[in-house]
Amino acid sequence: MEGNFSYHNPTKLYFGDDALKYLSEELPKYGPTVMLCYGGGSIKRNGIYDQVTQALKQAGKTLVEDGGVMPNPTVEKLYEGARMAREHNVDLILAVGGGSTIDYAKGVSVSAWCDGDPWQKYYVEQQEATGRVIPVGAVLTMVGTGSEMNGGSVITNRAVGMKIGKVFGPYAYPKFTLLNPRFTFTVPQYQMVAGFFDIMSHIMEQYFSGTDDNTSDYLAEGLMRSLIHSSRIAVRNPQDYEARSNIMWTATWALNTLLKCAKRQDWMVHMIGQAIGAHTDATHGMTLAAVSIPYYRFVSQFGVQKFARFARNVWGIRPEGKSEPQLAEEGIEALEAWMREIGVVMHAAELGVTAENIEAIADSTLIFDAGYHRLTRDEVVKILKESL
Repeated sequence: MEGNFSYHNPTKLYFGDDALKYLSEELPKYGPTVMLCYGGGSIKRNGIYDQVTQALKQAGKTLVEDGGVMPNPTVEKLYEGARMAREHNVDLILAVGGGSTIDYAKGVSVSAWCDGDPWQKYYVEQQEATGRVIPVGAVLTMVGTGSEMNGGSVITNRAVGMKIGKVFGPYAYPKFTLLNPRFTFTVPQYQMVAGFFDIMSHIMEQYFSGTDDNTSDYLAEGLMRSLIHSSRIAVRNPQDYEARSNIMWTATWALNTLLKCAKRQDWMVHMIGQAIGAHTDATHGMTLAAVSIPYYRFVSQFGVQKFARFARNVWGIRPEGKSEPQLAEEGIEALEAWMREIGVVMHAAELGVTAENIEAIADSTLIFDAGYHRLTRDEVVKILKESL
């Protein structure tokens, strides 16, 4: 295994159908004012809002509400939330929702007392927070991003056509997260399967890099097999507790920084997908799905051994009589078949990508140098065209 690393994750998790009761144990650890962040109101319809606010009331907390967090949180919303947190001198930000809400809460936590423009400082310049950071807690209602146990925060600036993620250090990780698989049951099918692919993409972004023998790749293969198995069950029966709980746990481990240890990682599917999202406001997991097959077909030639291993160890494809390029292609075909089976978007045109805006999307794509091949801008354009 190549590379040296340190690993530290300070987030405390409470998992299971009684997870919410532990909110009453966590709240006394923080000051009197809690800002409650949530999205479009689904938590009010399914009863989670009432349960959370009751716990806040019983703990004697002063509640500051910050609803309306959108699926792709904007820089304007970030500024609004930061101002609200600062004006109310908030002691804890409690995010109730999916990854976008938790991403947003972390962004607000470092931005409220930021000396300067947080968009420029944190997202454009990728600086670390140096001032006061407000603690964040989370109640997860949709799985996919892994934001419940990491420092990631993705914010969209539509004015400049950019959607940028910043990975803050452990100081910005949620202090605690409550994970009740039943809270995910009411998520619409489209959002559910988008989350499933987001999980798969997180694992693949870390897996498809490096040529050494390392523990992380074995962990990744097991997580991918678990996800594939449980996703097939969940698509047929979204109320299957075992499948949904396995997927929830897989999502957390897919991006809680464990798999990246000693890995270079890739992340170009996310960079292209996020650029699409910045221009179309499309669902994040679906933007990843739309570009993954053309991207991996192109890049597999530069990492054929790992793609052949993917075919053997994740999809169970027998290698006898096949070359590594043949195996690599069969693995990608198996991935594509699974994607169609669970019902994710396969073409970027369905998300608002057109021949006319491809160039602008390519201009918004951040290009990294950590995978098997550093893309050129022309190659980004080619992949986007093939994704249509």
